[in-house]
Amino acid sequence: MFKKILIANRGEIAVRIIRACRELGIRTVAVFSEIDREALHVRFADEAYRIGPALAAESYLNIQKILEVAKRSGAEAIHPGYGFLSENADFSEACRKLKIKFIGPSPESMRKLGDKISARKVAQSVRVPVVPGMESPLKDFPEAKEVAKKFGYPVLLKARAGGGGKGMRRVDAAHEVESAFRLASSEAKQSFGDPSLYLEKYIEGPHHIEIQILGDRTGKIIALGERECSIQRRHQKIVEESPSPFLKQATRKKMMAAAVKIAKAAHYENAGTLEFLVDKNQNFYFLEMNARLQVEHPVTEAVTGIDLVRAQIEIAAGAILGAGPVWGFRPPVLTRSARAGARPPATRPQYHAIECRIYAEDPDNNFLPSPGRIEELRNPEGPGIRVDTAVTSGSEISVYYDPMIAKLIAWGNSREEAIQRMRRALQEYQILGVKTNLCFHEALLAHPQFQKGSYDTGFVERELSNLKREIHTGYEEIARIAVEIHRKCRGAACCAQERGPASGTPTESPWKTTARQEGLR
Repeated sequence: MFKKILIANRGEIAVRIIRACRELGIRTVAVFSEIDREALHVRFADEAYRIGPALAAESYLNIQKILEVAKRSGAEAIHPGYGFLSENADFSEACRKLKIKFIGPSPESMRKLGDKISARKVAQSVRVPVVPGMESPLKDFPEAKEVAKKFGYPVLLKARAGGGGKGMRRVDAAHEVESAFRLASSEAKQSFGDPSLYLEKYIEGPHHIEIQILGDRTGKIIALGERECSIQRRHQKIVEESPSPFLKQATRKKMMAAAVKIAKAAHYENAGTLEFLVDKNQNFYFLEMNARLQVEHPVTEAVTGIDLVRAQIEIAAGAILGAGPVWGFRPPVLTRSARAGARPPATRPQYHAIECRIYAEDPDNNFLPSPGRIEELRNPEGPGIRVDTAVTSGSEISVYYDPMIAKLIAWGNSREEAIQRMRRALQEYQILGVKTNLCFHEALLAHPQFQKGSYDTGFVERELSNLKREIHTGYEEIARIAVEIHRKCRGAACCAQERGPASGTPTESPWKTTARQEGLR
């Protein structure tokens, strides 16, 4: 096992990795930009090194500086987290040349599957259907316009490297191509250090389903079920759940088998996620692979009991899947009756889990980021609740990075229980100082279609006006009562000044008086 690991990331994922390392008795090295000097991951790590200014291109995307810190600190391995350099094959290869273990896939596997175009070819080679699209990166926007005409609008421009909705633009008409191309390419360059784009046909109204896999050095691949990721805004996931309320069991099995086939074809090692689009008839199409840990990995952890970060570290150190309960994974032991065809007993309860991404953003202003200082923060607690965050009271939400405050995870023995726990947790969550999407999540989880599990990737866009209206339901009444209380309080104060208090007579609170008059006792 490693003695020291460098975390080439920031925020909640860096904190999450540090915690996993502590449980394994591994010392940790944090890197930070100037603006993150007081960040939680810096305080949590055993060692911390400044690597540059706030701009990611000069700090968290700077391979040379990160490797210099790794050598100076004596780190034996590097965990890239998600985003930044997590899917950069050159970074993985540079680590190997320095005999530093990259906790993730090999550079060869990453080039096959982390690269969106190459991943499509791998899927096609094992006869997994793919979304119609390009087989090579775009040269410029005139070529994008020509290819889009061939496939027919709408189309998607997508970053060749990375994911998470970064460097992605939907294009509905020819006159939108140039501006969309420039914006997507610029965002891809800023987020992943690679401006390359490719194009694929946009499929209307699908479900976005992803399959979590783990692979070891012997070539064994296991699929850990799916996550339903169709609640999206601007191609960015905001709510994920597992299992999917939409998938049929037969479709689930086929998709898991397809994910394993693709990963095996690329000799994939460590954790990864294969993403699919599924139409209303349960036909599925391979979309892309994220050759890294996903933001929403806690959903799978909640339903399987497997610590995926710990699994990543132990696989990188040489652990074999199924060889023991190293990270909580035990292959089911079949009894004699089970071998004869009887159904084996369940090894654990079948949980349902939901994750809400909590952002510092303003739902009333087109969800623009709401940077600033968090004056007060109180995380929800209680049964079936987990909060992954690197933010505390006094933390600054910077304009330089993603404005995510936390990932809020709720789980229960059924989908209904998980939803109720999440709604309770959202009501308990207190964040002061910046605007957040907490109320938006409350409105979303209360929506009848979400509660029925009847939604697709277009759900938020179609229901946006209704969801925003629901956010403000009841506030008009609260405002009316507040105005009335204020008026009566002023009246009571004026009368008291004119008359003076009656001798020996206690003065009743105007709040109580108003409440009684309004019938609110």
